[in-house]
Amino acid sequence: MGVSLAVLTLCATLAGCGSDADASADVAVVAAEPLSAAELEQAVLTKADLGGYDIEKVVTDTSASRRTADPAECAPVARALGGSSGFGAVARAGRMIFSKKDSATGATMILSSHSGQGAARVIAELRTAAEECETFKDVAVGFRYDDVEVRPDPHQGDESVSLRLTQLAALSEDEEPIRVPYAVLAVRQGATVAMFYEFDRPRASGDSPPAVVPEAIVEAQLKKLEASG
Repeated sequence: MGVSLAVLTLCATLAGCGSDADASADVAVVAAEPLSAAELEQAVLTKADLGGYDIEKVVTDTSASRRTADPAECAPVARALGGSSGFGAVARAGRMIFSKKDSATGATMILSSHSGQGAARVIAELRTAAEECETFKDVAVGFRYDDVEVRPDPHQGDESVSLRLTQLAALSEDEEPIRVPYAVLAVRQGATVAMFYEFDRPRASGDSPPAVVPEAIVEAQLKKLEASG
């Protein structure tokens, strides 16, 4: 059951593709031009940029996510768990990053470049949804998420939003769910959004500390993204 549940949990985080959102929240003004697919690939982390970590490519596309939630206003949070949003992108690049010392330490990261005010709208929509949603259901896979909490602003990039939440993972409604802590960090740098997410693997003791996106990963990626212009 443990392996099946882990696979199902990973599928739940990566679910979703395609429909533009209508973000009514106040958004910052973005003057930067979006990076092309080639430029975004040049800006994403490699093993040479981050010692002590293994990095694997994640398949992405430029479609807006159609991942839905109940209540519907929580959908931006559900989409962020797959590194996406309700806005189509000019280009996307994804990586899974693992510590060589401890494969349970790391994060999945998706870079998305957006035209116009798209990048700012991604951040604004996610922040609004996280502030309004304490609990919701991911409609596609049926998992519930509780304890949605907006964390103190990490003040990274041009703007950022950080949150924690807990997935209630179960293979059936009759099964006692396993509580899986998640962490999400979204950072806008110009017209690019860097979305990081990570979950803490369930332990035999039943106790799981809060999930954390390693600072080393975030700092290295933002430094490289800033250097890319």
